[in-house]
Amino acid sequence: MQNENTVQEGEAIRIRNTSIYPGEHVQISLEIAKLPSRTPIEIPIYIYRAKEPGPALLLTAGMHGDEINGVEIVRQMIANKLTIPKRGSVIAIPLLNVYGFLNFSREVPDGKDINRSFPGSPTGSLASRVAHAFSEEVLPIIDLGIDFHTGGGSINNYSQIRCVFGEGNNDELARVFAPSFIINAKLRERSLRHTATKMGKSILVYEGGEALRLSRSPVRDAIRGTLRLMHHLDMIDREDLREMPDTFNQIEPIYIQRSRWIRAKAAGIFRTYARNGSFIEKGQILATITDPFGEFKVNVKATEDAYIVAVNHHPVVNQGDALFHIGFTHE
Repeated sequence: MQNENTVQEGEAIRIRNTSIYPGEHVQISLEIAKLPSRTPIEIPIYIYRAKEPGPALLLTAGMHGDEINGVEIVRQMIANKLTIPKRGSVIAIPLLNVYGFLNFSREVPDGKDINRSFPGSPTGSLASRVAHAFSEEVLPIIDLGIDFHTGGGSINNYSQIRCVFGEGNNDELARVFAPSFIINAKLRERSLRHTATKMGKSILVYEGGEALRLSRSPVRDAIRGTLRLMHHLDMIDREDLREMPDTFNQIEPIYIQRSRWIRAKAAGIFRTYARNGSFIEKGQILATITDPFGEFKVNVKATEDAYIVAVNHHPVVNQGDALFHIGFTHE
């Protein structure tokens, strides 16, 4: 799995002024800018290179600083030495948006979203500068990557991979990862995935859990999926995972061709009955919305047969708020 930009056998991977050769494990810090206090904020990057050649896999998280599950996924893989390949290279970035992480925020201090700022500019906004450094220093040296996310705000995403069906080898890679859902998601302008695709790189977006919450199940699912993918890419051997025998006890993913949101028709206290990840039938009561005074109750019903791929966990909603993200297996 190589293209014209891929690091060839025996070559050094170079990030800024550091060269990393086959067989080396190196941690470097990519400085982007300084806080008003002149404190530098740096992005730690961990590079693990095997002596034997193979693909270069990117594992990145914390694009949005409040999405902690992704940070925990990459952290656990580093701590448990699961990022050390037998063949090829792993570039692991547990926390891209250090600014947002420190402030429990999705954005950087200028209020912009890094994932809407690619490919970025060295003289642009703070978000644009982070995106530019990533595009110039990291993307050229990888073959493919997984970008770990959660739902935004109080939205709890069931374990899912988002990619464009039928583009490159996305279908194969997503199937091997084997999340609960594989969702056909169009490319967003100025996103990491959009920029990487233009460079000939495949990026899978993993979504699991919600912002500012650690959730054991989506973290576990993501680690197992990543290891399955590394095995498929011949970066590790099956016996390397003998202490994790359930890694290959994978489920058959459900392919979601399209999706939409069920939104609140009234404001009030939101109580859910339907389980995230479950199949729902037309007419099924999914939740209720009541006022605080016991004067009215509105049922939230399924208008079509579908799968629930995300649920809003906020107990109080406004009219028009997104409640359930539902997916369909047909166009």
